[in-house]
Amino acid sequence: MTKEFWINLPVKDVKKSKEFFTKLGFSFNPHAGGGENSACLLMGNENIVVMLFEEPTFKSFTNHAITDTKQSTEVLLSFDAESRSEVDAIAAKVKAAGGAVVNGPGDSQGWMYGMVFSDLDGHCWNVLYMDISKMPKA
Repeated sequence: MTKEFWINLPVKDVKKSKEFFTKLGFSFNPHAGGGENSACLLMGNENIVVMLFEEPTFKSFTNHAITDTKQSTEVLLSFDAESRSEVDAIAAKVKAAGGAVVNGPGDSQGWMYGMVFSDLDGHCWNVLYMDISKMPKA
């Protein structure tokens, strides 16, 4: 059975992407994906891996065209925040690091607070604080 899970994303410039995500507070595994064409971004306590591959390397894996993120969204990557203020702080960091907040921050469905941002390559990331005590009962 599967023991680990990696998400792979194409990026134009690995060095700039690493700088962007470092400014947001993320870390990288220096022992994996440390070449000049890739980086291993770690997410959360379980260290979910998001591999950043420069576009020619990524395309060599898939043999498909890479989605034009100015025209469409290929995926929405979501992660949690510990509070509303953390969502707001991440939004400020995104802007300062050169990304774009594309939706929010704001309330959703009465129990969530979040925002969506795009990174330097246009990939969309969803940051959510969820107040489970206010979540509707099924």
